[in-house]
This record gives sequence, structure tokens and C-alpha cells, in this order.
Amino acid sequence: MKVNISDKDLEELILTGTNNKYKKYSKDKKFMVGLARVYTVLTTVADTKVLESYSFLHYEKLKYYNNLSSVRVVNNRVERLLFKELEDGVEITVIELNDNHYGNKK
Repeated sequence: MKVNISDKDLEELILTGTNNKYKKYSKDKKFMVGLARVYTVLTTVADTKVLESYSFLHYEKLKYYNNLSSVRVVNNRVERLLFKELEDGVEITVIELNDNHYGNKK
């Protein structure tokens, strides 16, 4: 599937593993491994329907965000990768990093 990343800082983080804007997350090894795994899955699957078969991603279409879907970056953590589903692939828009998302108790 074609993956277009609209945030250039996020693209740098995914492709190189470092970025000043996401410095806190680039130091987190577990997060970076999860992010690389999610990116690899997104680029190798044929379409978003296949993402449902990967249980560790917890893929879902979001009700309250217009035309956005999400996948979990790391199990038992709240960071999610949000993206728009397009006809020819996906466009990654932002990482949602919210400490109290889903009642997380860090």
C-alpha cells in the first residue's frame, strides 16, 4: 500500500529514527521498534482491510474524527498512529500522544 506522510518531522522519525521535534520518543527504544513495525506493515499490506488480521495493531476507524483510522504503535501503551484512508493508500497525519488516553496509568 502506498504510504504518504504529511508531517516531515514524523517522516524523519520513522525513516531515520531521530528527530528534534519527537526527541522524547526517539529515545524510547520500544516505541521506535513498534513504530518501525507499524510502518512496515502499512507499506506491505495490499489495503486497510488486511490490517484487521493483525491483532497487535488494534486497527479501528475512528467515529469522532472525520475519515481517520488508527493503529496502536506499542501494545499496552496509548500512542496511536492516525491516518487517512485514501483510494491508493494511506496518508499518515499525526501521532496521538496523550497520557490519559484510554485511562492509561503511567
